[in-house]
Amino acid sequence: MVIYGTEHLTARSQARELLALAAMEHWGLSSLPELAREERGKPFFPQRPDLHFNLSHSGNLALCALDSRPVGVDIQMVKAWRPALPRRVCSPEELDWLEGQPDLWSAFTLLWALKESRVKESGQGLSTLLQSIQVPFPAATPTQLDGLWFCTYTGSSWAAAVCGHCQPPEKIIWRT
Repeated sequence: MVIYGTEHLTARSQARELLALAAMEHWGLSSLPELAREERGKPFFPQRPDLHFNLSHSGNLALCALDSRPVGVDIQMVKAWRPALPRRVCSPEELDWLEGQPDLWSAFTLLWALKESRVKESGQGLSTLLQSIQVPFPAATPTQLDGLWFCTYTGSSWAAAVCGHCQPPEKIIWRT
């Protein structure tokens, strides 16, 4: 698994440019294969079922995860969310964990990114009760749960997570 990131996005289409760059550098592809979407929206390469990827963007940032097996990635800008949102999307254990964190919204954003990465890996999207999406608590190193690997990443104003079948890298490869 490898994760590429870029900043200074001015258009959503630049996330696809990041995918093309990552595919060239990591897989040696001179051009992107045809893209299609699964029923719930997950993009894939119909002619290259051996290549898996996922994209996410938020604000001026984008991430692209590449792997040989299904993978999900999410990036979110840290912000003050609606006050009732944690109670709607977090399990009781996650709410207890959040209460002990020094910065509620940074911690919540990490949990949200973990949940998004898990549903993006499966291709199911946010089609289930959000409180029931099980993820590990954010940790300093990659963590396993239910046979899947998770890793979180943070910057000064963002939080991100990846979920996949292979151990994730501890660092993102940033490209401009």
